[in-house]
Amino acid sequence: MPTPPPSAPADPPEYFEQPEPPPRRKLSRRASVIGTVLALVVAAGLAWLAWDLTRPEQTAGMGAQGGRPGGGPGGPGGPGGARGAVTVGFAVAEAADIPVNLDALGTVTPQATVRVRPQVSGVLTQVLFKEGQGVKRGQLLATIDPRPFEMALQQAVGQRMRDEAQLAAARVTLERFETLLRQDSIARQEVDTQRATVRQLEATVVSDKAAEGTARLNLSYTRITSPIDGRVGLRNVDIGNQVSNSDTNGIAVITKMTPIDVEFAIPQDHAAWLQHNGGGFMEVRAFDRTRTTLLDTGVFASIDNQIDTTTGTVRAKARFNNARLQLFPSQFVNVQLQVRTINNAVVVPVTAVRQSGSGEYVFVLQQDRTVKQRPVVRGQPLAERVQIVSGLQLGERVITEGADRLRDGARVMLPGDTPPAGRQGGGRRRDGASAPGAAASGAQPGASEPFTGASAAQRPATNPFAGASAVQQQAAGDRTWPRGSPPNAVTPSQAAASSAMGAPPQPGANLSPEERAARAAEWQKLTPEEREQRRAQRRAQREAAGSAPAQ
Repeated sequence: MPTPPPSAPADPPEYFEQPEPPPRRKLSRRASVIGTVLALVVAAGLAWLAWDLTRPEQTAGMGAQGGRPGGGPGGPGGPGGARGAVTVGFAVAEAADIPVNLDALGTVTPQATVRVRPQVSGVLTQVLFKEGQGVKRGQLLATIDPRPFEMALQQAVGQRMRDEAQLAAARVTLERFETLLRQDSIARQEVDTQRATVRQLEATVVSDKAAEGTARLNLSYTRITSPIDGRVGLRNVDIGNQVSNSDTNGIAVITKMTPIDVEFAIPQDHAAWLQHNGGGFMEVRAFDRTRTTLLDTGVFASIDNQIDTTTGTVRAKARFNNARLQLFPSQFVNVQLQVRTINNAVVVPVTAVRQSGSGEYVFVLQQDRTVKQRPVVRGQPLAERVQIVSGLQLGERVITEGADRLRDGARVMLPGDTPPAGRQGGGRRRDGASAPGAAASGAQPGASEPFTGASAAQRPATNPFAGASAVQQQAAGDRTWPRGSPPNAVTPSQAAASSAMGAPPQPGANLSPEERAARAAEWQKLTPEEREQRRAQRRAQREAAGSAPAQ
């Protein structure tokens, strides 16, 4: 029983004129079976070609003797593997001095900060400093009206002079009474009374001298001077204001800028070591908040005597000369304390150390161009290098690039090495030629051109089904052309059906872009009645072609 004809193809674009198609022929059962078999063979060949071109290097390097990738005579780790030698980069383990640093956050703290307040009350008559000015110790900053204090001093001086005169007269009287007492001309009681009067006046004179000294001191307080060397801050009072020693803001604040300290917190685990080695020289560097600019270099000064139980840290202090005035009081800085230096440490690039479930390891390059996996213990970092505490010796070569494709005992190639001419193994090379000992395949591309000599089903082209029969195109074409094809395109299933029935391809399939544009412009010029008439003609032609008897 003959098979029914294939379904009619999709309507072509309306702006193409449809010629009268010849009657179609129905496919026989035998042709359908043969076409299906050929389509399956072509699909299998394409799948094998895609897998062969994209399979990993390890599987391509298996030898004809059945060796596994990475082991055996034909694997990458074997001495004669066809693709076992991987090009790698290496570095030599070197000796370097590594500084052991301790990083922390610190706050700049001045050694001395003084808020200058007046010692006596009075009216401010002079301000002799500028805001932000550097001052020396004893430098005059401001003055208070001294006249009330001068008057008080004069009064104290007059009181002292009066009491001294009375004391002198009492002493003369006491000497006279003592002379009369020796002559037994006066009573002893009068002599004792006069002696007590002299002592009383002596005490009064001492008190007067103290009052005079206080008056002089108050007078000196009218001249306000700097108690320390430092930098004056912003002024807090102006001339003409009444000031006193009870003022909270005072007249100015002076901060000692050089030298200056930085306080920072360190973990309690380092407290004991710093306490025992605090007397030695330990360099401290202060960086800005971005850790890019070095502000100043100082020395470790001291450590606190107790640990903060809240944070588990202990406070420490470093001292800086601050000659360039880069450190400012209450500024936050990044502190780097150099605790010690490891001399002649074994260092390798960081990329050479790899991680596994059992720990860290490196690949050591042997003299026979093989690698040996060796466990190591990482130490202190040094820029892009790292210290190896154990597991590696000076001068040994370690793999830094290409280690992802290596295993213990694998053979490698170094940059500049020339591969051997006669490699063993049955792996297929990428240039298309077969290695010695392996059967050549006619489906593999040649060496000069990637797909020379390949079958039509394996050769990529604009039409992936070029060279295949119409039935093969119909079987596999619907899986190749995506939905939404351009309106002037003919799908492979349509082209296959037309070829099988003896009909030419659908109109517009082989037209150039210029011809397509011309037909589209011609279609736009037609009136709606003319367009509908042409559509009716095409429907009648398709119905007549579908009702024709199959041969």
